[in-house]
Amino acid sequence: MNNSLKQHLIKSLQKNIRYDGRKIDEFRDIKIETGVSHGAEGSARVKIGETEVLAGVKMAIEKPYPDTPEKGNLMVNAELLALSSPEFEPGPPGAKAIEIARVVDRGIRESKAIDFEKLCIEKGEKVWSVMIDVCTINDAGNLLDAAALAAITAIKNTKFPAVKDDVVDYKNKTAKGLPLSRWPITVTVYKIGDCFIVDPLSEEEDAYDARLIAAIADDNNVCAMQKGGVEPLSIEEIGKMLDIIQKIAPKLRKKL
Repeated sequence: MNNSLKQHLIKSLQKNIRYDGRKIDEFRDIKIETGVSHGAEGSARVKIGETEVLAGVKMAIEKPYPDTPEKGNLMVNAELLALSSPEFEPGPPGAKAIEIARVVDRGIRESKAIDFEKLCIEKGEKVWSVMIDVCTINDAGNLLDAAALAAITAIKNTKFPAVKDDVVDYKNKTAKGLPLSRWPITVTVYKIGDCFIVDPLSEEEDAYDARLIAAIADDNNVCAMQKGGVEPLSIEEIGKMLDIIQKIAPKLRKKL
C-alpha cells in the first residue's frame, strides 16, 4: 500500500471509522458449519465476512515421537489455494502457509486442549495421530484467526474411526470424541500507525506495521503468543493489544 493511501486509512481509523463501517475492535459476521467433509473424522467451515476457510481432521495409528513415547501426535498443515487469492500460487507451502500452520499448532498444543496421554495405545509403539489440514477458500483478510477457529471447531467435531484387529476402518465412525479439556481461541490485533484493529480486511492487512497473535484459554489466560510485522512493540502497546484480545476471545468462544 502506498503512503498516501495508508495515511488516509490511519486518519479514518483515528476517527473509529473503517472501510466497511465497523468499529476498530469489531469482527465481521462469523458463520460456522460442522461436518462438511464425510471423508474426514471431523471438519468445519468458518466464514468471517467474505473470508472462508475449511479445516479437516484425519486420525491414524502410528508410532509416537521419540521424546513423547506416552503421548499421541499432532500435525497441522495449511494450504493456501491459488483460487482463494491472486497472491497465492500452486506449489510447496510458502511462508504464510507455514506461519498459519504453526500458529494453529501452537494454540492447540500450548493450551493443552487435547489430552495427548489418552491417545496412547501402547507406550513407545502405538498412539493415535491427530492430523489437521487447513484449506483456504477465499482470502478477504484475517486468515490467521479464521484458520484457528476452523481447526478447533473441526477438533470438537471429530469422532474416532472404528478399529478392528489393529486396522482402522475409516468408513465407520464411533461415537467417541477426542479427549478435550480446553477451547483455545486465537485473536490477532494489528497496529496501523497508532491504531489497533482486529479482523482486518485485505486492504487493512496490507497496511499494518505490527501485529500480536495470542491464543486464549477458557480461563481467559494467554497460552501462546507471537509477534509479527517489521515495527517494534512497546510493553504498553502489548498490554493494550492483549486487553483487546482478552475482551474479544470470550465472544468468539460462544460461536463454538
